[in-house]
Amino acid sequence: MKPYARPVYLNLFRIHLPLSGWVSILHRISGALLFLAFPIGVWALSVSLSDEAGFQRMAAWLTHPLSKLFFVLLIWAFTHHALAGLRHLALDVHWGVERDAARRSSLGVLLATVLITLSAAWRVFA
Repeated sequence: MKPYARPVYLNLFRIHLPLSGWVSILHRISGALLFLAFPIGVWALSVSLSDEAGFQRMAAWLTHPLSKLFFVLLIWAFTHHALAGLRHLALDVHWGVERDAARRSSLGVLLATVLITLSAAWRVFA
């Protein structure tokens, strides 16, 4: 019996992932981003609740364009993680596991995430 031949070199940039694969990878990235941003959010909340000067400092910090961009990134992460998580839960109970249905739900998650993030960015940067 011939042993299983493993690939020697696997170029991840040349692999064509299906849309559901991209949604799954982005789900993991958004979860990691939310996990890493949690301590920053707790710190900002504690500073803003410490006294009036802390609140003013956090309010001024949130007017900076980079912090607004970070906030929009967090909105994307939360939105994508929530919608992709609901999609994964539906797949766990065997809803939409057929290829066409999975492709449509992946596209729906990506489009809804983009629309919600753009509307939130419009509001944040207005």
